[in-house]
Amino acid sequence: MAEEKTYLELSEDQGSSHKFYEVILDGAKLTIRYGRIGTDGKTDVKTYPSPEKAKIDGDKKIKEKLRKGYEHAVIGVRKKRSVTRRDTLLAVPSGTAAKKALAKHTAPVIWKFQSGAQALGIFIDENHCWVGNQQGSVFCLDHNCNVLNQYRLPDGVKCIISDGVWLYAGCDNGNVYDLTGKLPRVGYEISEDIDIYWIDINDALLAVSDAGGTVMIANHEDEQLWKRRSKGNFGWMVRCDREKVYHGHSLGVTAYSGWEDPREVWDFRTTGSVFFGWQEKDTVYAGTTGNKIFAINKETGNEEKVYSCDYTVFSCSAAEDGKYVFAGDNYGSIYCFDKEGTRLWKLATGCGAAYSMQYFNEHVYIVTTDGSLACIDASEEAIKGAQSGVVTQSRSITAPKPVEVADTRHMERVTSAGDGVIVKCFREGGKLRVRVISEGYNKDWNVQFPRDIREEGASYVVDQIIESSGGGFYRAYGDIKKLER
Repeated sequence: MAEEKTYLELSEDQGSSHKFYEVILDGAKLTIRYGRIGTDGKTDVKTYPSPEKAKIDGDKKIKEKLRKGYEHAVIGVRKKRSVTRRDTLLAVPSGTAAKKALAKHTAPVIWKFQSGAQALGIFIDENHCWVGNQQGSVFCLDHNCNVLNQYRLPDGVKCIISDGVWLYAGCDNGNVYDLTGKLPRVGYEISEDIDIYWIDINDALLAVSDAGGTVMIANHEDEQLWKRRSKGNFGWMVRCDREKVYHGHSLGVTAYSGWEDPREVWDFRTTGSVFFGWQEKDTVYAGTTGNKIFAINKETGNEEKVYSCDYTVFSCSAAEDGKYVFAGDNYGSIYCFDKEGTRLWKLATGCGAAYSMQYFNEHVYIVTTDGSLACIDASEEAIKGAQSGVVTQSRSITAPKPVEVADTRHMERVTSAGDGVIVKCFREGGKLRVRVISEGYNKDWNVQFPRDIREEGASYVVDQIIESSGGGFYRAYGDIKKLER
């Protein structure tokens, strides 16, 4: 008999309190899981003389909750929280003014992938190009713009970030999804009082900035370590490394030191509000509404260089160690500067303003207001040709039809581990934890594991278990299957 799940939610106290109630029927076993949304809740398990009796009692409990106002829901798809889009803060210009502000010549676009909606999420590595848009669609392409994979998340994608081999997508619904397996999994659930603007991550420590000028840090168990209010509002920029968190807001950039017990170590004031941030080894870059990019020394908080654009800086990036610095403005132009601040070129994109960008292997990749992921040839030869008016013949590829929203809780069931690693979920101090039971691992270390699929007593098979960079815990990587013996 197939397992049956019924998931209900209730919002009360004018929407400030959100609870869930889940009934899981598996033969003669009835599992009830309940609690506040965003927590693991409590779990009660009862075995009945027959599957029929278990179902009768399960149906009774569901009816009782429905009478109390609970409603059928989908895990991870909560009632709409406060969401702020970048284009609601600063309108993207259009019409005659925009045309006059554009660069004279167009950048050498090699290809343009039309994702279907405004796009903010981007990540590029040796083999893949990722884009996520405000419809929740996430596409993985190769460098020839062929679609390798796609997901549909429940809400708009704010950004895509990497943490070593792990890749995460932060969404408007407050969830941060791990994209390293066959299905996306909920890696973090951000509390509803956070209107998410941006996220970053380092060794499983998640940094989140919000509309009110707050920066929040969560650990590998999705437990909030601290929350601080910076001097300014907004927070489209948050970047972090092993030592500090760099928070960009309406007044500038504030650096906090210490993941466990933070303190403000410097506060840098900018011209205009910070609208985007980038980092290299020793430098953090802040693009502002004051048409500038500020290069700030991570250690001292002192200004290293200022790069001047003609209009509001929507996005910025840099080559390794700041050899080149790139920017995208709200009129749809992109810029390139050398390390000393000299503007080398300004070119139009032809596909909207760049909400986010990344430089990789002599190419600039941008995601834009018209929903494109565009690959731009930034080699010296290609740029010289573009500056002289040579038009590059680019390819335009339309995204395939969006797939259905992924069921992040679905798991394949297996009866043996094969080449995978076995982990088990157990309760400790009222919280569900996961530890490795396969040989060769520290049995006392917890495993970073999706919270929404944790089930007390259940065993799982994971592709890989990797020790965190700082030690002390493991991280699940790749596909996750439920082990049944």
